[in-house]
Amino acid sequence: MFADQRRNMILEMLTEKGTVTVNELTDLLNISAATIRSDLNQMEKNGLLIRTHGGAMVKDEDSDTVDKKYEIREKKFRAEKQRIGYKAFQFIQEGQCIVLDASTTCFELAKYVRDSKMRLTVVTSGIATAAMLKENPYLTVIIIGGIVRNSSNSVEGLLGEELLKKINIDLLFTSAHAFNTRDGLSDFSLYEVELKKVMVSVSDKVIALLDHSKINKSSIATFARPSEIDLFITDQPVSDEVSDYFRKNSIQLEIAE
Repeated sequence: MFADQRRNMILEMLTEKGTVTVNELTDLLNISAATIRSDLNQMEKNGLLIRTHGGAMVKDEDSDTVDKKYEIREKKFRAEKQRIGYKAFQFIQEGQCIVLDASTTCFELAKYVRDSKMRLTVVTSGIATAAMLKENPYLTVIIIGGIVRNSSNSVEGLLGEELLKKINIDLLFTSAHAFNTRDGLSDFSLYEVELKKVMVSVSDKVIALLDHSKINKSSIATFARPSEIDLFITDQPVSDEVSDYFRKNSIQLEIAE
């Protein structure tokens, strides 16, 4: 089992139980205690959990943590996400085929798409996004097939891979749990990451939508390297280091102030 798979399973177990022990994880994953401890230590460094004596516990919802439930994530930084969504909407043109992932930031963008009269094809892995957009007669809405998980708005897995490869996609709008200039865009769900990798690979232009709380952070699995990002939209000015990196690597930066 790869490290990303192990750590994703650990997060899922933490979400369900609140706490886990090293002994529980060794029995579940059939991995040595030393490997489990190493995983837990790295996950704590990434801000995904709190290490305890003999195991780990989920981080408080008010702290910088992974919020698995869509309803919780949807409420965080909503005003910032609305500004980012409005800025992103300015880059959409009549007749395009766009992809919206299942993130809460893309859901805010989707509200502007819903209220427009542009004729667009919208492909999405977001269940709530598809349900909202289908009411607009100007839109052709395609939902990507896959697995629907509890407490998630996302369709996951690679069942929709062939569909994505058959469509000419102009713009991909995607968010992430974290971004840094070393790893790029990363997330905590291995299942969702695999689908996002395909989205990135088949899209002509990749537009990242991230509020300021996610920058200079890291998560379990990368789905887009910095070199694969064309445009980055956030809500606050970034550090000089990140700004310089974007400029040197021809990544367009937009601030939704």
